[in-house]
Amino acid sequence: MITDVVFLAVGVLLAAAALLALFRIVRGPSLLDRMIASDMMLTTLILVVGAEMAYNHHTRNIPMMVVLAAIAIFATVAVARYVSKQDTPQEQAQEPSRGPGELS
Repeated sequence: MITDVVFLAVGVLLAAAALLALFRIVRGPSLLDRMIASDMMLTTLILVVGAEMAYNHHTRNIPMMVVLAAIAIFATVAVARYVSKQDTPQEQAQEPSRGPGELS
C-alpha cells in the first residue's frame, strides 16, 4: 500500500521533470540550454527505467540504462566540442589588442 503511494509520487515527480526538460528543449534560447535539457531528459528516462525495475523486481533493463548513459555522455562531449570550436574565433576577434605595459 505505502509502496504504491511512493511509486505514484515518484512517477509524478519524474513526469514533471520530463515536462520541464521538454519545455527547456523547445524554448531554450541557446544550444547549450537545449543540450543541458536533453541531458536532463535522458537522466529522467534512466530514472524512470530504474524505478520500473524496482517496482517490478527485475534487472533486465540495466543494459538499456548503460546505453542511455553512454548516449548522454557522447552527445554532451560532441556538442561541447562543436560550441568550443564555434566560439574560439569570435572571442579572439572581440578582444582589443593592447600594447606592452598597457593596463585595462
